[in-house]
Amino acid sequence: MSKAVSKVALVTGGNRGIGRGVTESLLQAGYRVSIMATRPAPVDVLAELGETGEVRYTQGSVAELASHERYVEDTLADWGRIDVLVNNAGVAPSERNDILVATPESYDRVMEINLRGPYFLTQRVANVLVNQPKEGEGVRGTIINVSSISAEVVSTNRGEYCLSKAGVAMATRLWAVRLAPEDVLVYEVRPGVIATDMTAGVTEKYNAFFASGAVPMPRWGQASDVGGAVVQLAAGAMPYTTGDVINVDGGMHLPTL
Repeated sequence: MSKAVSKVALVTGGNRGIGRGVTESLLQAGYRVSIMATRPAPVDVLAELGETGEVRYTQGSVAELASHERYVEDTLADWGRIDVLVNNAGVAPSERNDILVATPESYDRVMEINLRGPYFLTQRVANVLVNQPKEGEGVRGTIINVSSISAEVVSTNRGEYCLSKAGVAMATRLWAVRLAPEDVLVYEVRPGVIATDMTAGVTEKYNAFFASGAVPMPRWGQASDVGGAVVQLAAGAMPYTTGDVINVDGGMHLPTL
């Protein structure tokens, strides 16, 4: 895709990890990117990203509906439109606990950030997209949910995370069906084992996992791998598709003998 476009993409958690890979890929493709994350504006990171394209930042939490409103309104005030939403921000449980002893507090925290927050941010952005003047006969907008292979793969020491990602998979289907008549496409990008700060604590485990031959492509995924998939979907080049799952996992989802 060329850098001729100047569309606007929202990327939650777009300043680090997978989100930064998504932001960098979209900027390289010519999108203006509006980030929302919980930390104060990371000046150095934003300066680095700004060398590639236009980027703005809203400090807020995807778990808070008031942050959704401010994020969307500030983006519209600065750039006048929204074309893409990437629901990327998410958390793992603070502690990995067997589901026999997992706590309601951990469950609620993970669900609020990983499922409830993106669901209602999608609702807000979808209402902007369907009421925004459409350019030509193409796609009106695209919504991309970054979930995880944990939507289907069981980890009994982080059940709340698996449930939240399974919920994201269903939310993708719900929004895909509801928004299809509005020419808004909805997809799920499902990463496998990606090298980020979230997986840094289990490096030895996954090094052994790859060495065992459990994954057809025996390497760690990179944030840029996810970013590349997001850019392809955001381009709207497949206007007769919606609700699809794109696995970015080196073939990990494929049953093998």
